[in-house]
Amino acid sequence: MIVFPAFDLRGGRCVRLLEGAFERETVYGDDPVAVARGFAAAGARWLHVVDLDGARAGRPVQADLVAAICAAAGIPVQVGGGLRDAAAVDAVLAAGAARAVLGTVAAQDPARAAAICRAHPGRVAIGLDARDGRLRVAGWTEGVEATATAAAAGAAALGAAAIIYTDIGRDGTERGPDLDGTRAVARAAAGVPVIASGGIGALDHVRAVAALGVAGVIIGRALYTGAVRLADALAVTQAA
Repeated sequence: MIVFPAFDLRGGRCVRLLEGAFERETVYGDDPVAVARGFAAAGARWLHVVDLDGARAGRPVQADLVAAICAAAGIPVQVGGGLRDAAAVDAVLAAGAARAVLGTVAAQDPARAAAICRAHPGRVAIGLDARDGRLRVAGWTEGVEATATAAAAGAAALGAAAIIYTDIGRDGTERGPDLDGTRAVARAAAGVPVIASGGIGALDHVRAVAALGVAGVIIGRALYTGAVRLADALAVTQAA
């Protein structure tokens, strides 16, 4: 299982949100490039980066910073936030991202999402961000009728390389991941690798996700607060 250290970009800084609320932001660094280098030096094999400004604007906003992170990290970087058309995805991949994450467009325009996946085989993931099982889009500000499990079931048909499932209500809380929801998404995913996100706050949480047999886990706030050390998380996943 791959551990993805995560950081969100807002106003050029490295931040984390609590339960997806933009007004509940904590700043963890003014130099995201240095943060990326630090995670890579500590042994991370991937990074997970979200352009929060882009997610709200509906288009990439932190493109130059994302490119700098990809250039400096020396490891694959998974990037989401505001990627809602082919041009935006083309640009972020050309800038050095190893994988682009589609959220809003996958929920609202599956045909467009499928075309983007076909254009970049193996390099486009589908982000399923849910609150109480229902998907949220547009930077988590709008709800749609689809459930995370129904969307997971359709991800293979879109050509997704992976699914990232986030329980918004747990994101940034460190109170534990949504194991039942993650398990249900993984069962519905028809073989598409699933990455769990939201709520990791202890090594036992990492162990519990690893026991599900999913492909990866995203850890954000806990790495910054010190509740989880990256080296320990990596050791847990290697032993699983």
